[in-house]
Amino acid sequence: MPAVLCSKCATDLPDGAQFCLKCGEPVKAPADAPPATAILGCSKCGTSLPDGAEFCPRCGKPVSMPAKALPKSSAGVLNSQPVDAKPIEPIAEPTSQSARNIRRVVLFGALGIIVLAIIWVAASDNPFAQGVQEGVGWKHDQAILDSPFSVSAHTFRYYKFALPEGSMHVAIVGEFSSAADPTSRPKGTSSENNIEVYVLSEPAFTVWQNGYGASSVYESGRVAKGHIESDLPDGAGIYYLVFSNKFSPGTPKHVDASVLLRYKNWLPESLRHAKDRFWNWLGM
Repeated sequence: MPAVLCSKCATDLPDGAQFCLKCGEPVKAPADAPPATAILGCSKCGTSLPDGAEFCPRCGKPVSMPAKALPKSSAGVLNSQPVDAKPIEPIAEPTSQSARNIRRVVLFGALGIIVLAIIWVAASDNPFAQGVQEGVGWKHDQAILDSPFSVSAHTFRYYKFALPEGSMHVAIVGEFSSAADPTSRPKGTSSENNIEVYVLSEPAFTVWQNGYGASSVYESGRVAKGHIESDLPDGAGIYYLVFSNKFSPGTPKHVDASVLLRYKNWLPESLRHAKDRFWNWLGM
């Protein structure tokens, strides 16, 4: 091995010296000096281990090798290959046939309950049911007259009815027929069957009753039978349904009539008739 000299005072330095013994100058290793190698020692007994040894030649302890350094990029960040991270989707458990059948039974049961509730609301006279009917615009018809009666000669007969405040889209509807009453008709008088029917407001009825002409909601003329269908003014009011036999000289009349107040609504007339036929079929 060549002698190592101090770079400052040229003093001959012993092997392994790191500073000059004379001037204290740090010793610079020659350029051709081999790189220092690390000598491994046994972690148990301290014996130097040759390169590549896996067990200590003295005590037999396995050699613990130092961890290899991971490669780094020029910026000092660990190089790593990008990994496509895919989210783990939960595996849906298949729905059993019994669970589907249960849901189907519950659905049909709920629909059946709804249908029965609608039928009950439509047919019941319960105050709550009728409140629901009025809330959706499905009001019941209100009967004014539905029984036969007699009207003497030179007289009239009337039926009084009232509309409450806020009434809208109300019509008076009905049928009537008249015939001479053979049991009460005086001998020698004619058997004419005509009758006069009026629908009058309260002021108009007062005028007509005193023998004067008055405007009417409905007037049939002198007929033996007829059909009443006339819209009433919106709002509150008092009205009179009049059957007059004042024109007859002496023939009393037997009248068969059915008249009611009909509250119009969003139901088409065809559906109204179908509903009436359905209830009649059920006997309601």
